[in-house]
This record gives sequence, structure tokens and C-alpha cells, in this order.
Amino acid sequence: MAKVMEGSIEQVWVDKLMAEYQANDKNGVVRRSLSRSGLADSAYEPTALARTNLVFSDEIKTMAVTNQKNSGRCWIFAGLNLLREIVAKKCLIQGKFELSQNYISLYDKIEKANFAMESIVSLAQYSPNERVFQFILDNPISDGGQWDMFVNLVSKYGIMPKSCFPETYNSNATRETNFLVNAAIRKFAHDAHQLAVKGKPSQIRSLKEEVLKKIYTLYLNALGVPPKEFEFEWVEVKNGKETFKKKTFTPKSFFDTYIGKEINEYQSLINSPTEDKPFGKNYTIDYLGNVVEGKPINHVNVTMDEMKEAIIKQLKAGEPVWFGSDVSFYRDRETYAWDSGAFDFEGSYGIPLDFEKGDMLDYRHSAMNHAMVIVGVDLASGVAKKWKIENSWGDNNGSAGYYVMSGEWFDRFVYQAVVKTKYLKKETAAAAKKSPIHLNPWDPMGTLAD
Repeated sequence: MAKVMEGSIEQVWVDKLMAEYQANDKNGVVRRSLSRSGLADSAYEPTALARTNLVFSDEIKTMAVTNQKNSGRCWIFAGLNLLREIVAKKCLIQGKFELSQNYISLYDKIEKANFAMESIVSLAQYSPNERVFQFILDNPISDGGQWDMFVNLVSKYGIMPKSCFPETYNSNATRETNFLVNAAIRKFAHDAHQLAVKGKPSQIRSLKEEVLKKIYTLYLNALGVPPKEFEFEWVEVKNGKETFKKKTFTPKSFFDTYIGKEINEYQSLINSPTEDKPFGKNYTIDYLGNVVEGKPINHVNVTMDEMKEAIIKQLKAGEPVWFGSDVSFYRDRETYAWDSGAFDFEGSYGIPLDFEKGDMLDYRHSAMNHAMVIVGVDLASGVAKKWKIENSWGDNNGSAGYYVMSGEWFDRFVYQAVVKTKYLKKETAAAAKKSPIHLNPWDPMGTLAD
């Protein structure tokens, strides 16, 4: 008889398992259900809707939701959804109004390509198997991003109304352009390494410029050529009277007029209850960014209670909040309820999906992967029972595109929130100004929202 290797699946074990499976009538019910539905649909618990109804003690009236379609640009959509409310308030705009997501996407991709290649230049002498080099090569550019990356883009390039630079097929569906550009960057990495080994660093710079020109051209073809100057036309509604307005701007002058230095008032807070990140400290992530000369990623780690306190202050002041969370768990795209009891995966299939928040981060079970905007909260005796969320998945999902997160879900799966410094505790605001602790590129707090 052949020797059985420890850890292998033995036929005796399989036979016993099959007998136990067939003896349990529940498995037949579950199997028949799954033959015509997905795991989540079969585990759905409708009572979650009652726990997350659409009534809030504090709510900001915002414009209709946007739609990122087949792209991972949620962080750009969320950022511009925040800024459009500021512009709309200053211009007294009512009704539909969007800022151009395509405009920011165009320069994000170009800047990301440049950022990745600059990182490669600094690492070109190393083997591609070196961990940092390998990490960069794994996904040189993607659709995802973080708040400080958004700030870098709008501060450098400005913003414009969507009507002045609308979406294209390739801004809405980014897979093909991402594939081509990543191929170009990896080929550059290969060639740069060969030149570094031969002691020809000056040629690496020339090669980089040549590749970047090709990438720039591809994106202009795929996403369009933005206007250097445009006419901003809108209807001002004041005291019930409508007045047509028109002004000429450049993207930068438009940004400076309506947003300007206010963008620098926001501070990113994270909640990472892990041993390697003490609360009250400032953190950055190496090799993460888009604009080479821009502001580095900057996060202050705080308790969840402190994060929620700052969020609520900003909401009560009538200002929405950009935030990042993990939307992989217990969220229903079709209805509006996001609640840990909305899907009984453990009861249905015997497999638990979550454990302690810090452990989920440490063991790569969870991390921020989507950015949205908080526009409401339901408070009972000062405790947040649920939150209203403006998403960017279009108005055919949720409640006209809006969702409700239960308080427990929010605590467990929200990892980042961006609030104005004036709503922070003094010691937290002071911590944000200190030199940051550097984290590895693969740290969970370096995950990009898409």
C-alpha cells in the first residue's frame, strides 16, 4: 500500500464526508436553492430593511447620484461629488450638476504612469524579484486611488463641469487602456533594468520620456483632449427667481474661484486597530501616490469613536464627508440595506466571513476598497444608529443610488474618513502636522478605493 502523505485528502475521509452530507436534509434544500441563485441571494435576510429604514435625524440634501460604470474611479466620483456641493452652494445651483470625472481621470492615469516609472527608475538596478520592485510591477497603474491623490490632481489641474468634458467609452470602461499602459510600463522596467546593469542611467531617462509620450498620446485618444478654456453656464436660483449666468474659466481658475485653499482644510483619518499602528500617530505609505511632486499620502490613526465624532460634526455643519470602506461584506447592491445581519452566510453555509477588525486587516481578510460620501446620520441619544450614503453606482441601485449602513456595519467595515481640521481634536490636528511613520507599500492602509 502506498504511503499516505500527511495533509493529503484521503478517500476514506471523502466517503465519510459524503455520507454525512447526504444524511443532512438541509444540504439538499441549500443545493436546490443554489442551483438557480447565487450564494448571497440564497442567504438574504429581509428583516435587515427594517433595521435600516430611510429616516435620519440629520440629513444633507444632495444632488442625484453619479455613475462610475465599468471603472474603478469611485474615489474620483466621491471627491467630485463632495466638491460639486460646494460649487452648487456658491452658485445657487438647483437640480442636476456634475463635475467632469473624465477630466480628473485623464490626468490621474498620466500622472500614475509617470509616478510608477519614476519609482522604477529609482529601483532599476535591483532584480525584478526584489519585493518593492515586484509590488510596483504587479499593478503599475489602476483605476483606484485615495483622498490625497485626489487633492493632488484637482490642485494641479483644476476642475470643470462635466458638460465641458464628458465621459467617453474608454473612461467608462478602463480595462483595455489599463492593460496596454501596464504592459508599456513593465517593458520599460525590463529595459531600464538592462540599462542600469550596463551602467547607462542617462539612457533610462530618455527611455522614460519616450514611453511617457506614447502613454500620454494613448490617453488623449481614449479619453479626449480637454479644453484649455471653457464657458460655465448655469441657472442661479435666488429667492425663487431664476437667472441665467455665464462666465469663462480655465480649469485652474474655476477650481481657484470655487474651491481654492478649502481643499487643504481636509484631513484623512483612518481606523486601523492593529498593534503596528498606535492611535494618535501620523502615517504615510511608501511608493503610493500619483503626482510625483504632490502631497504624500497622510493618515492619522484614530479610534472609531473619534472618527465618528468628527464625521457627525461635519454633517451637522451641512457638509458631506468623503470616506472609504470595505464593501465586500453584507451589502446588497439592489436594495439599500447594508447590515451585518442582511446575509446569513454562516447559518446558510457554515462559513463565517468576519472576525475582529484588526485581525481582518492583519490577515488580509478586509481593507478599504470603495469610496463614497456620507450625507446623513440617525442619532439616538448621541449614538449613530445608521448612516445615509451617496454612492456612484447609478440611480438604478439602492434607493435612487443611495444606501443605508447600520451602525454596526459602519463600525466594522469603515476604515477612512476625510474631515476638516476644525472638526478634529486638537491633539489629532497636531499629530497630522508631524513627520509621518512610513508604512510598506503593501500595508492594508495603502489599498486603493475603486
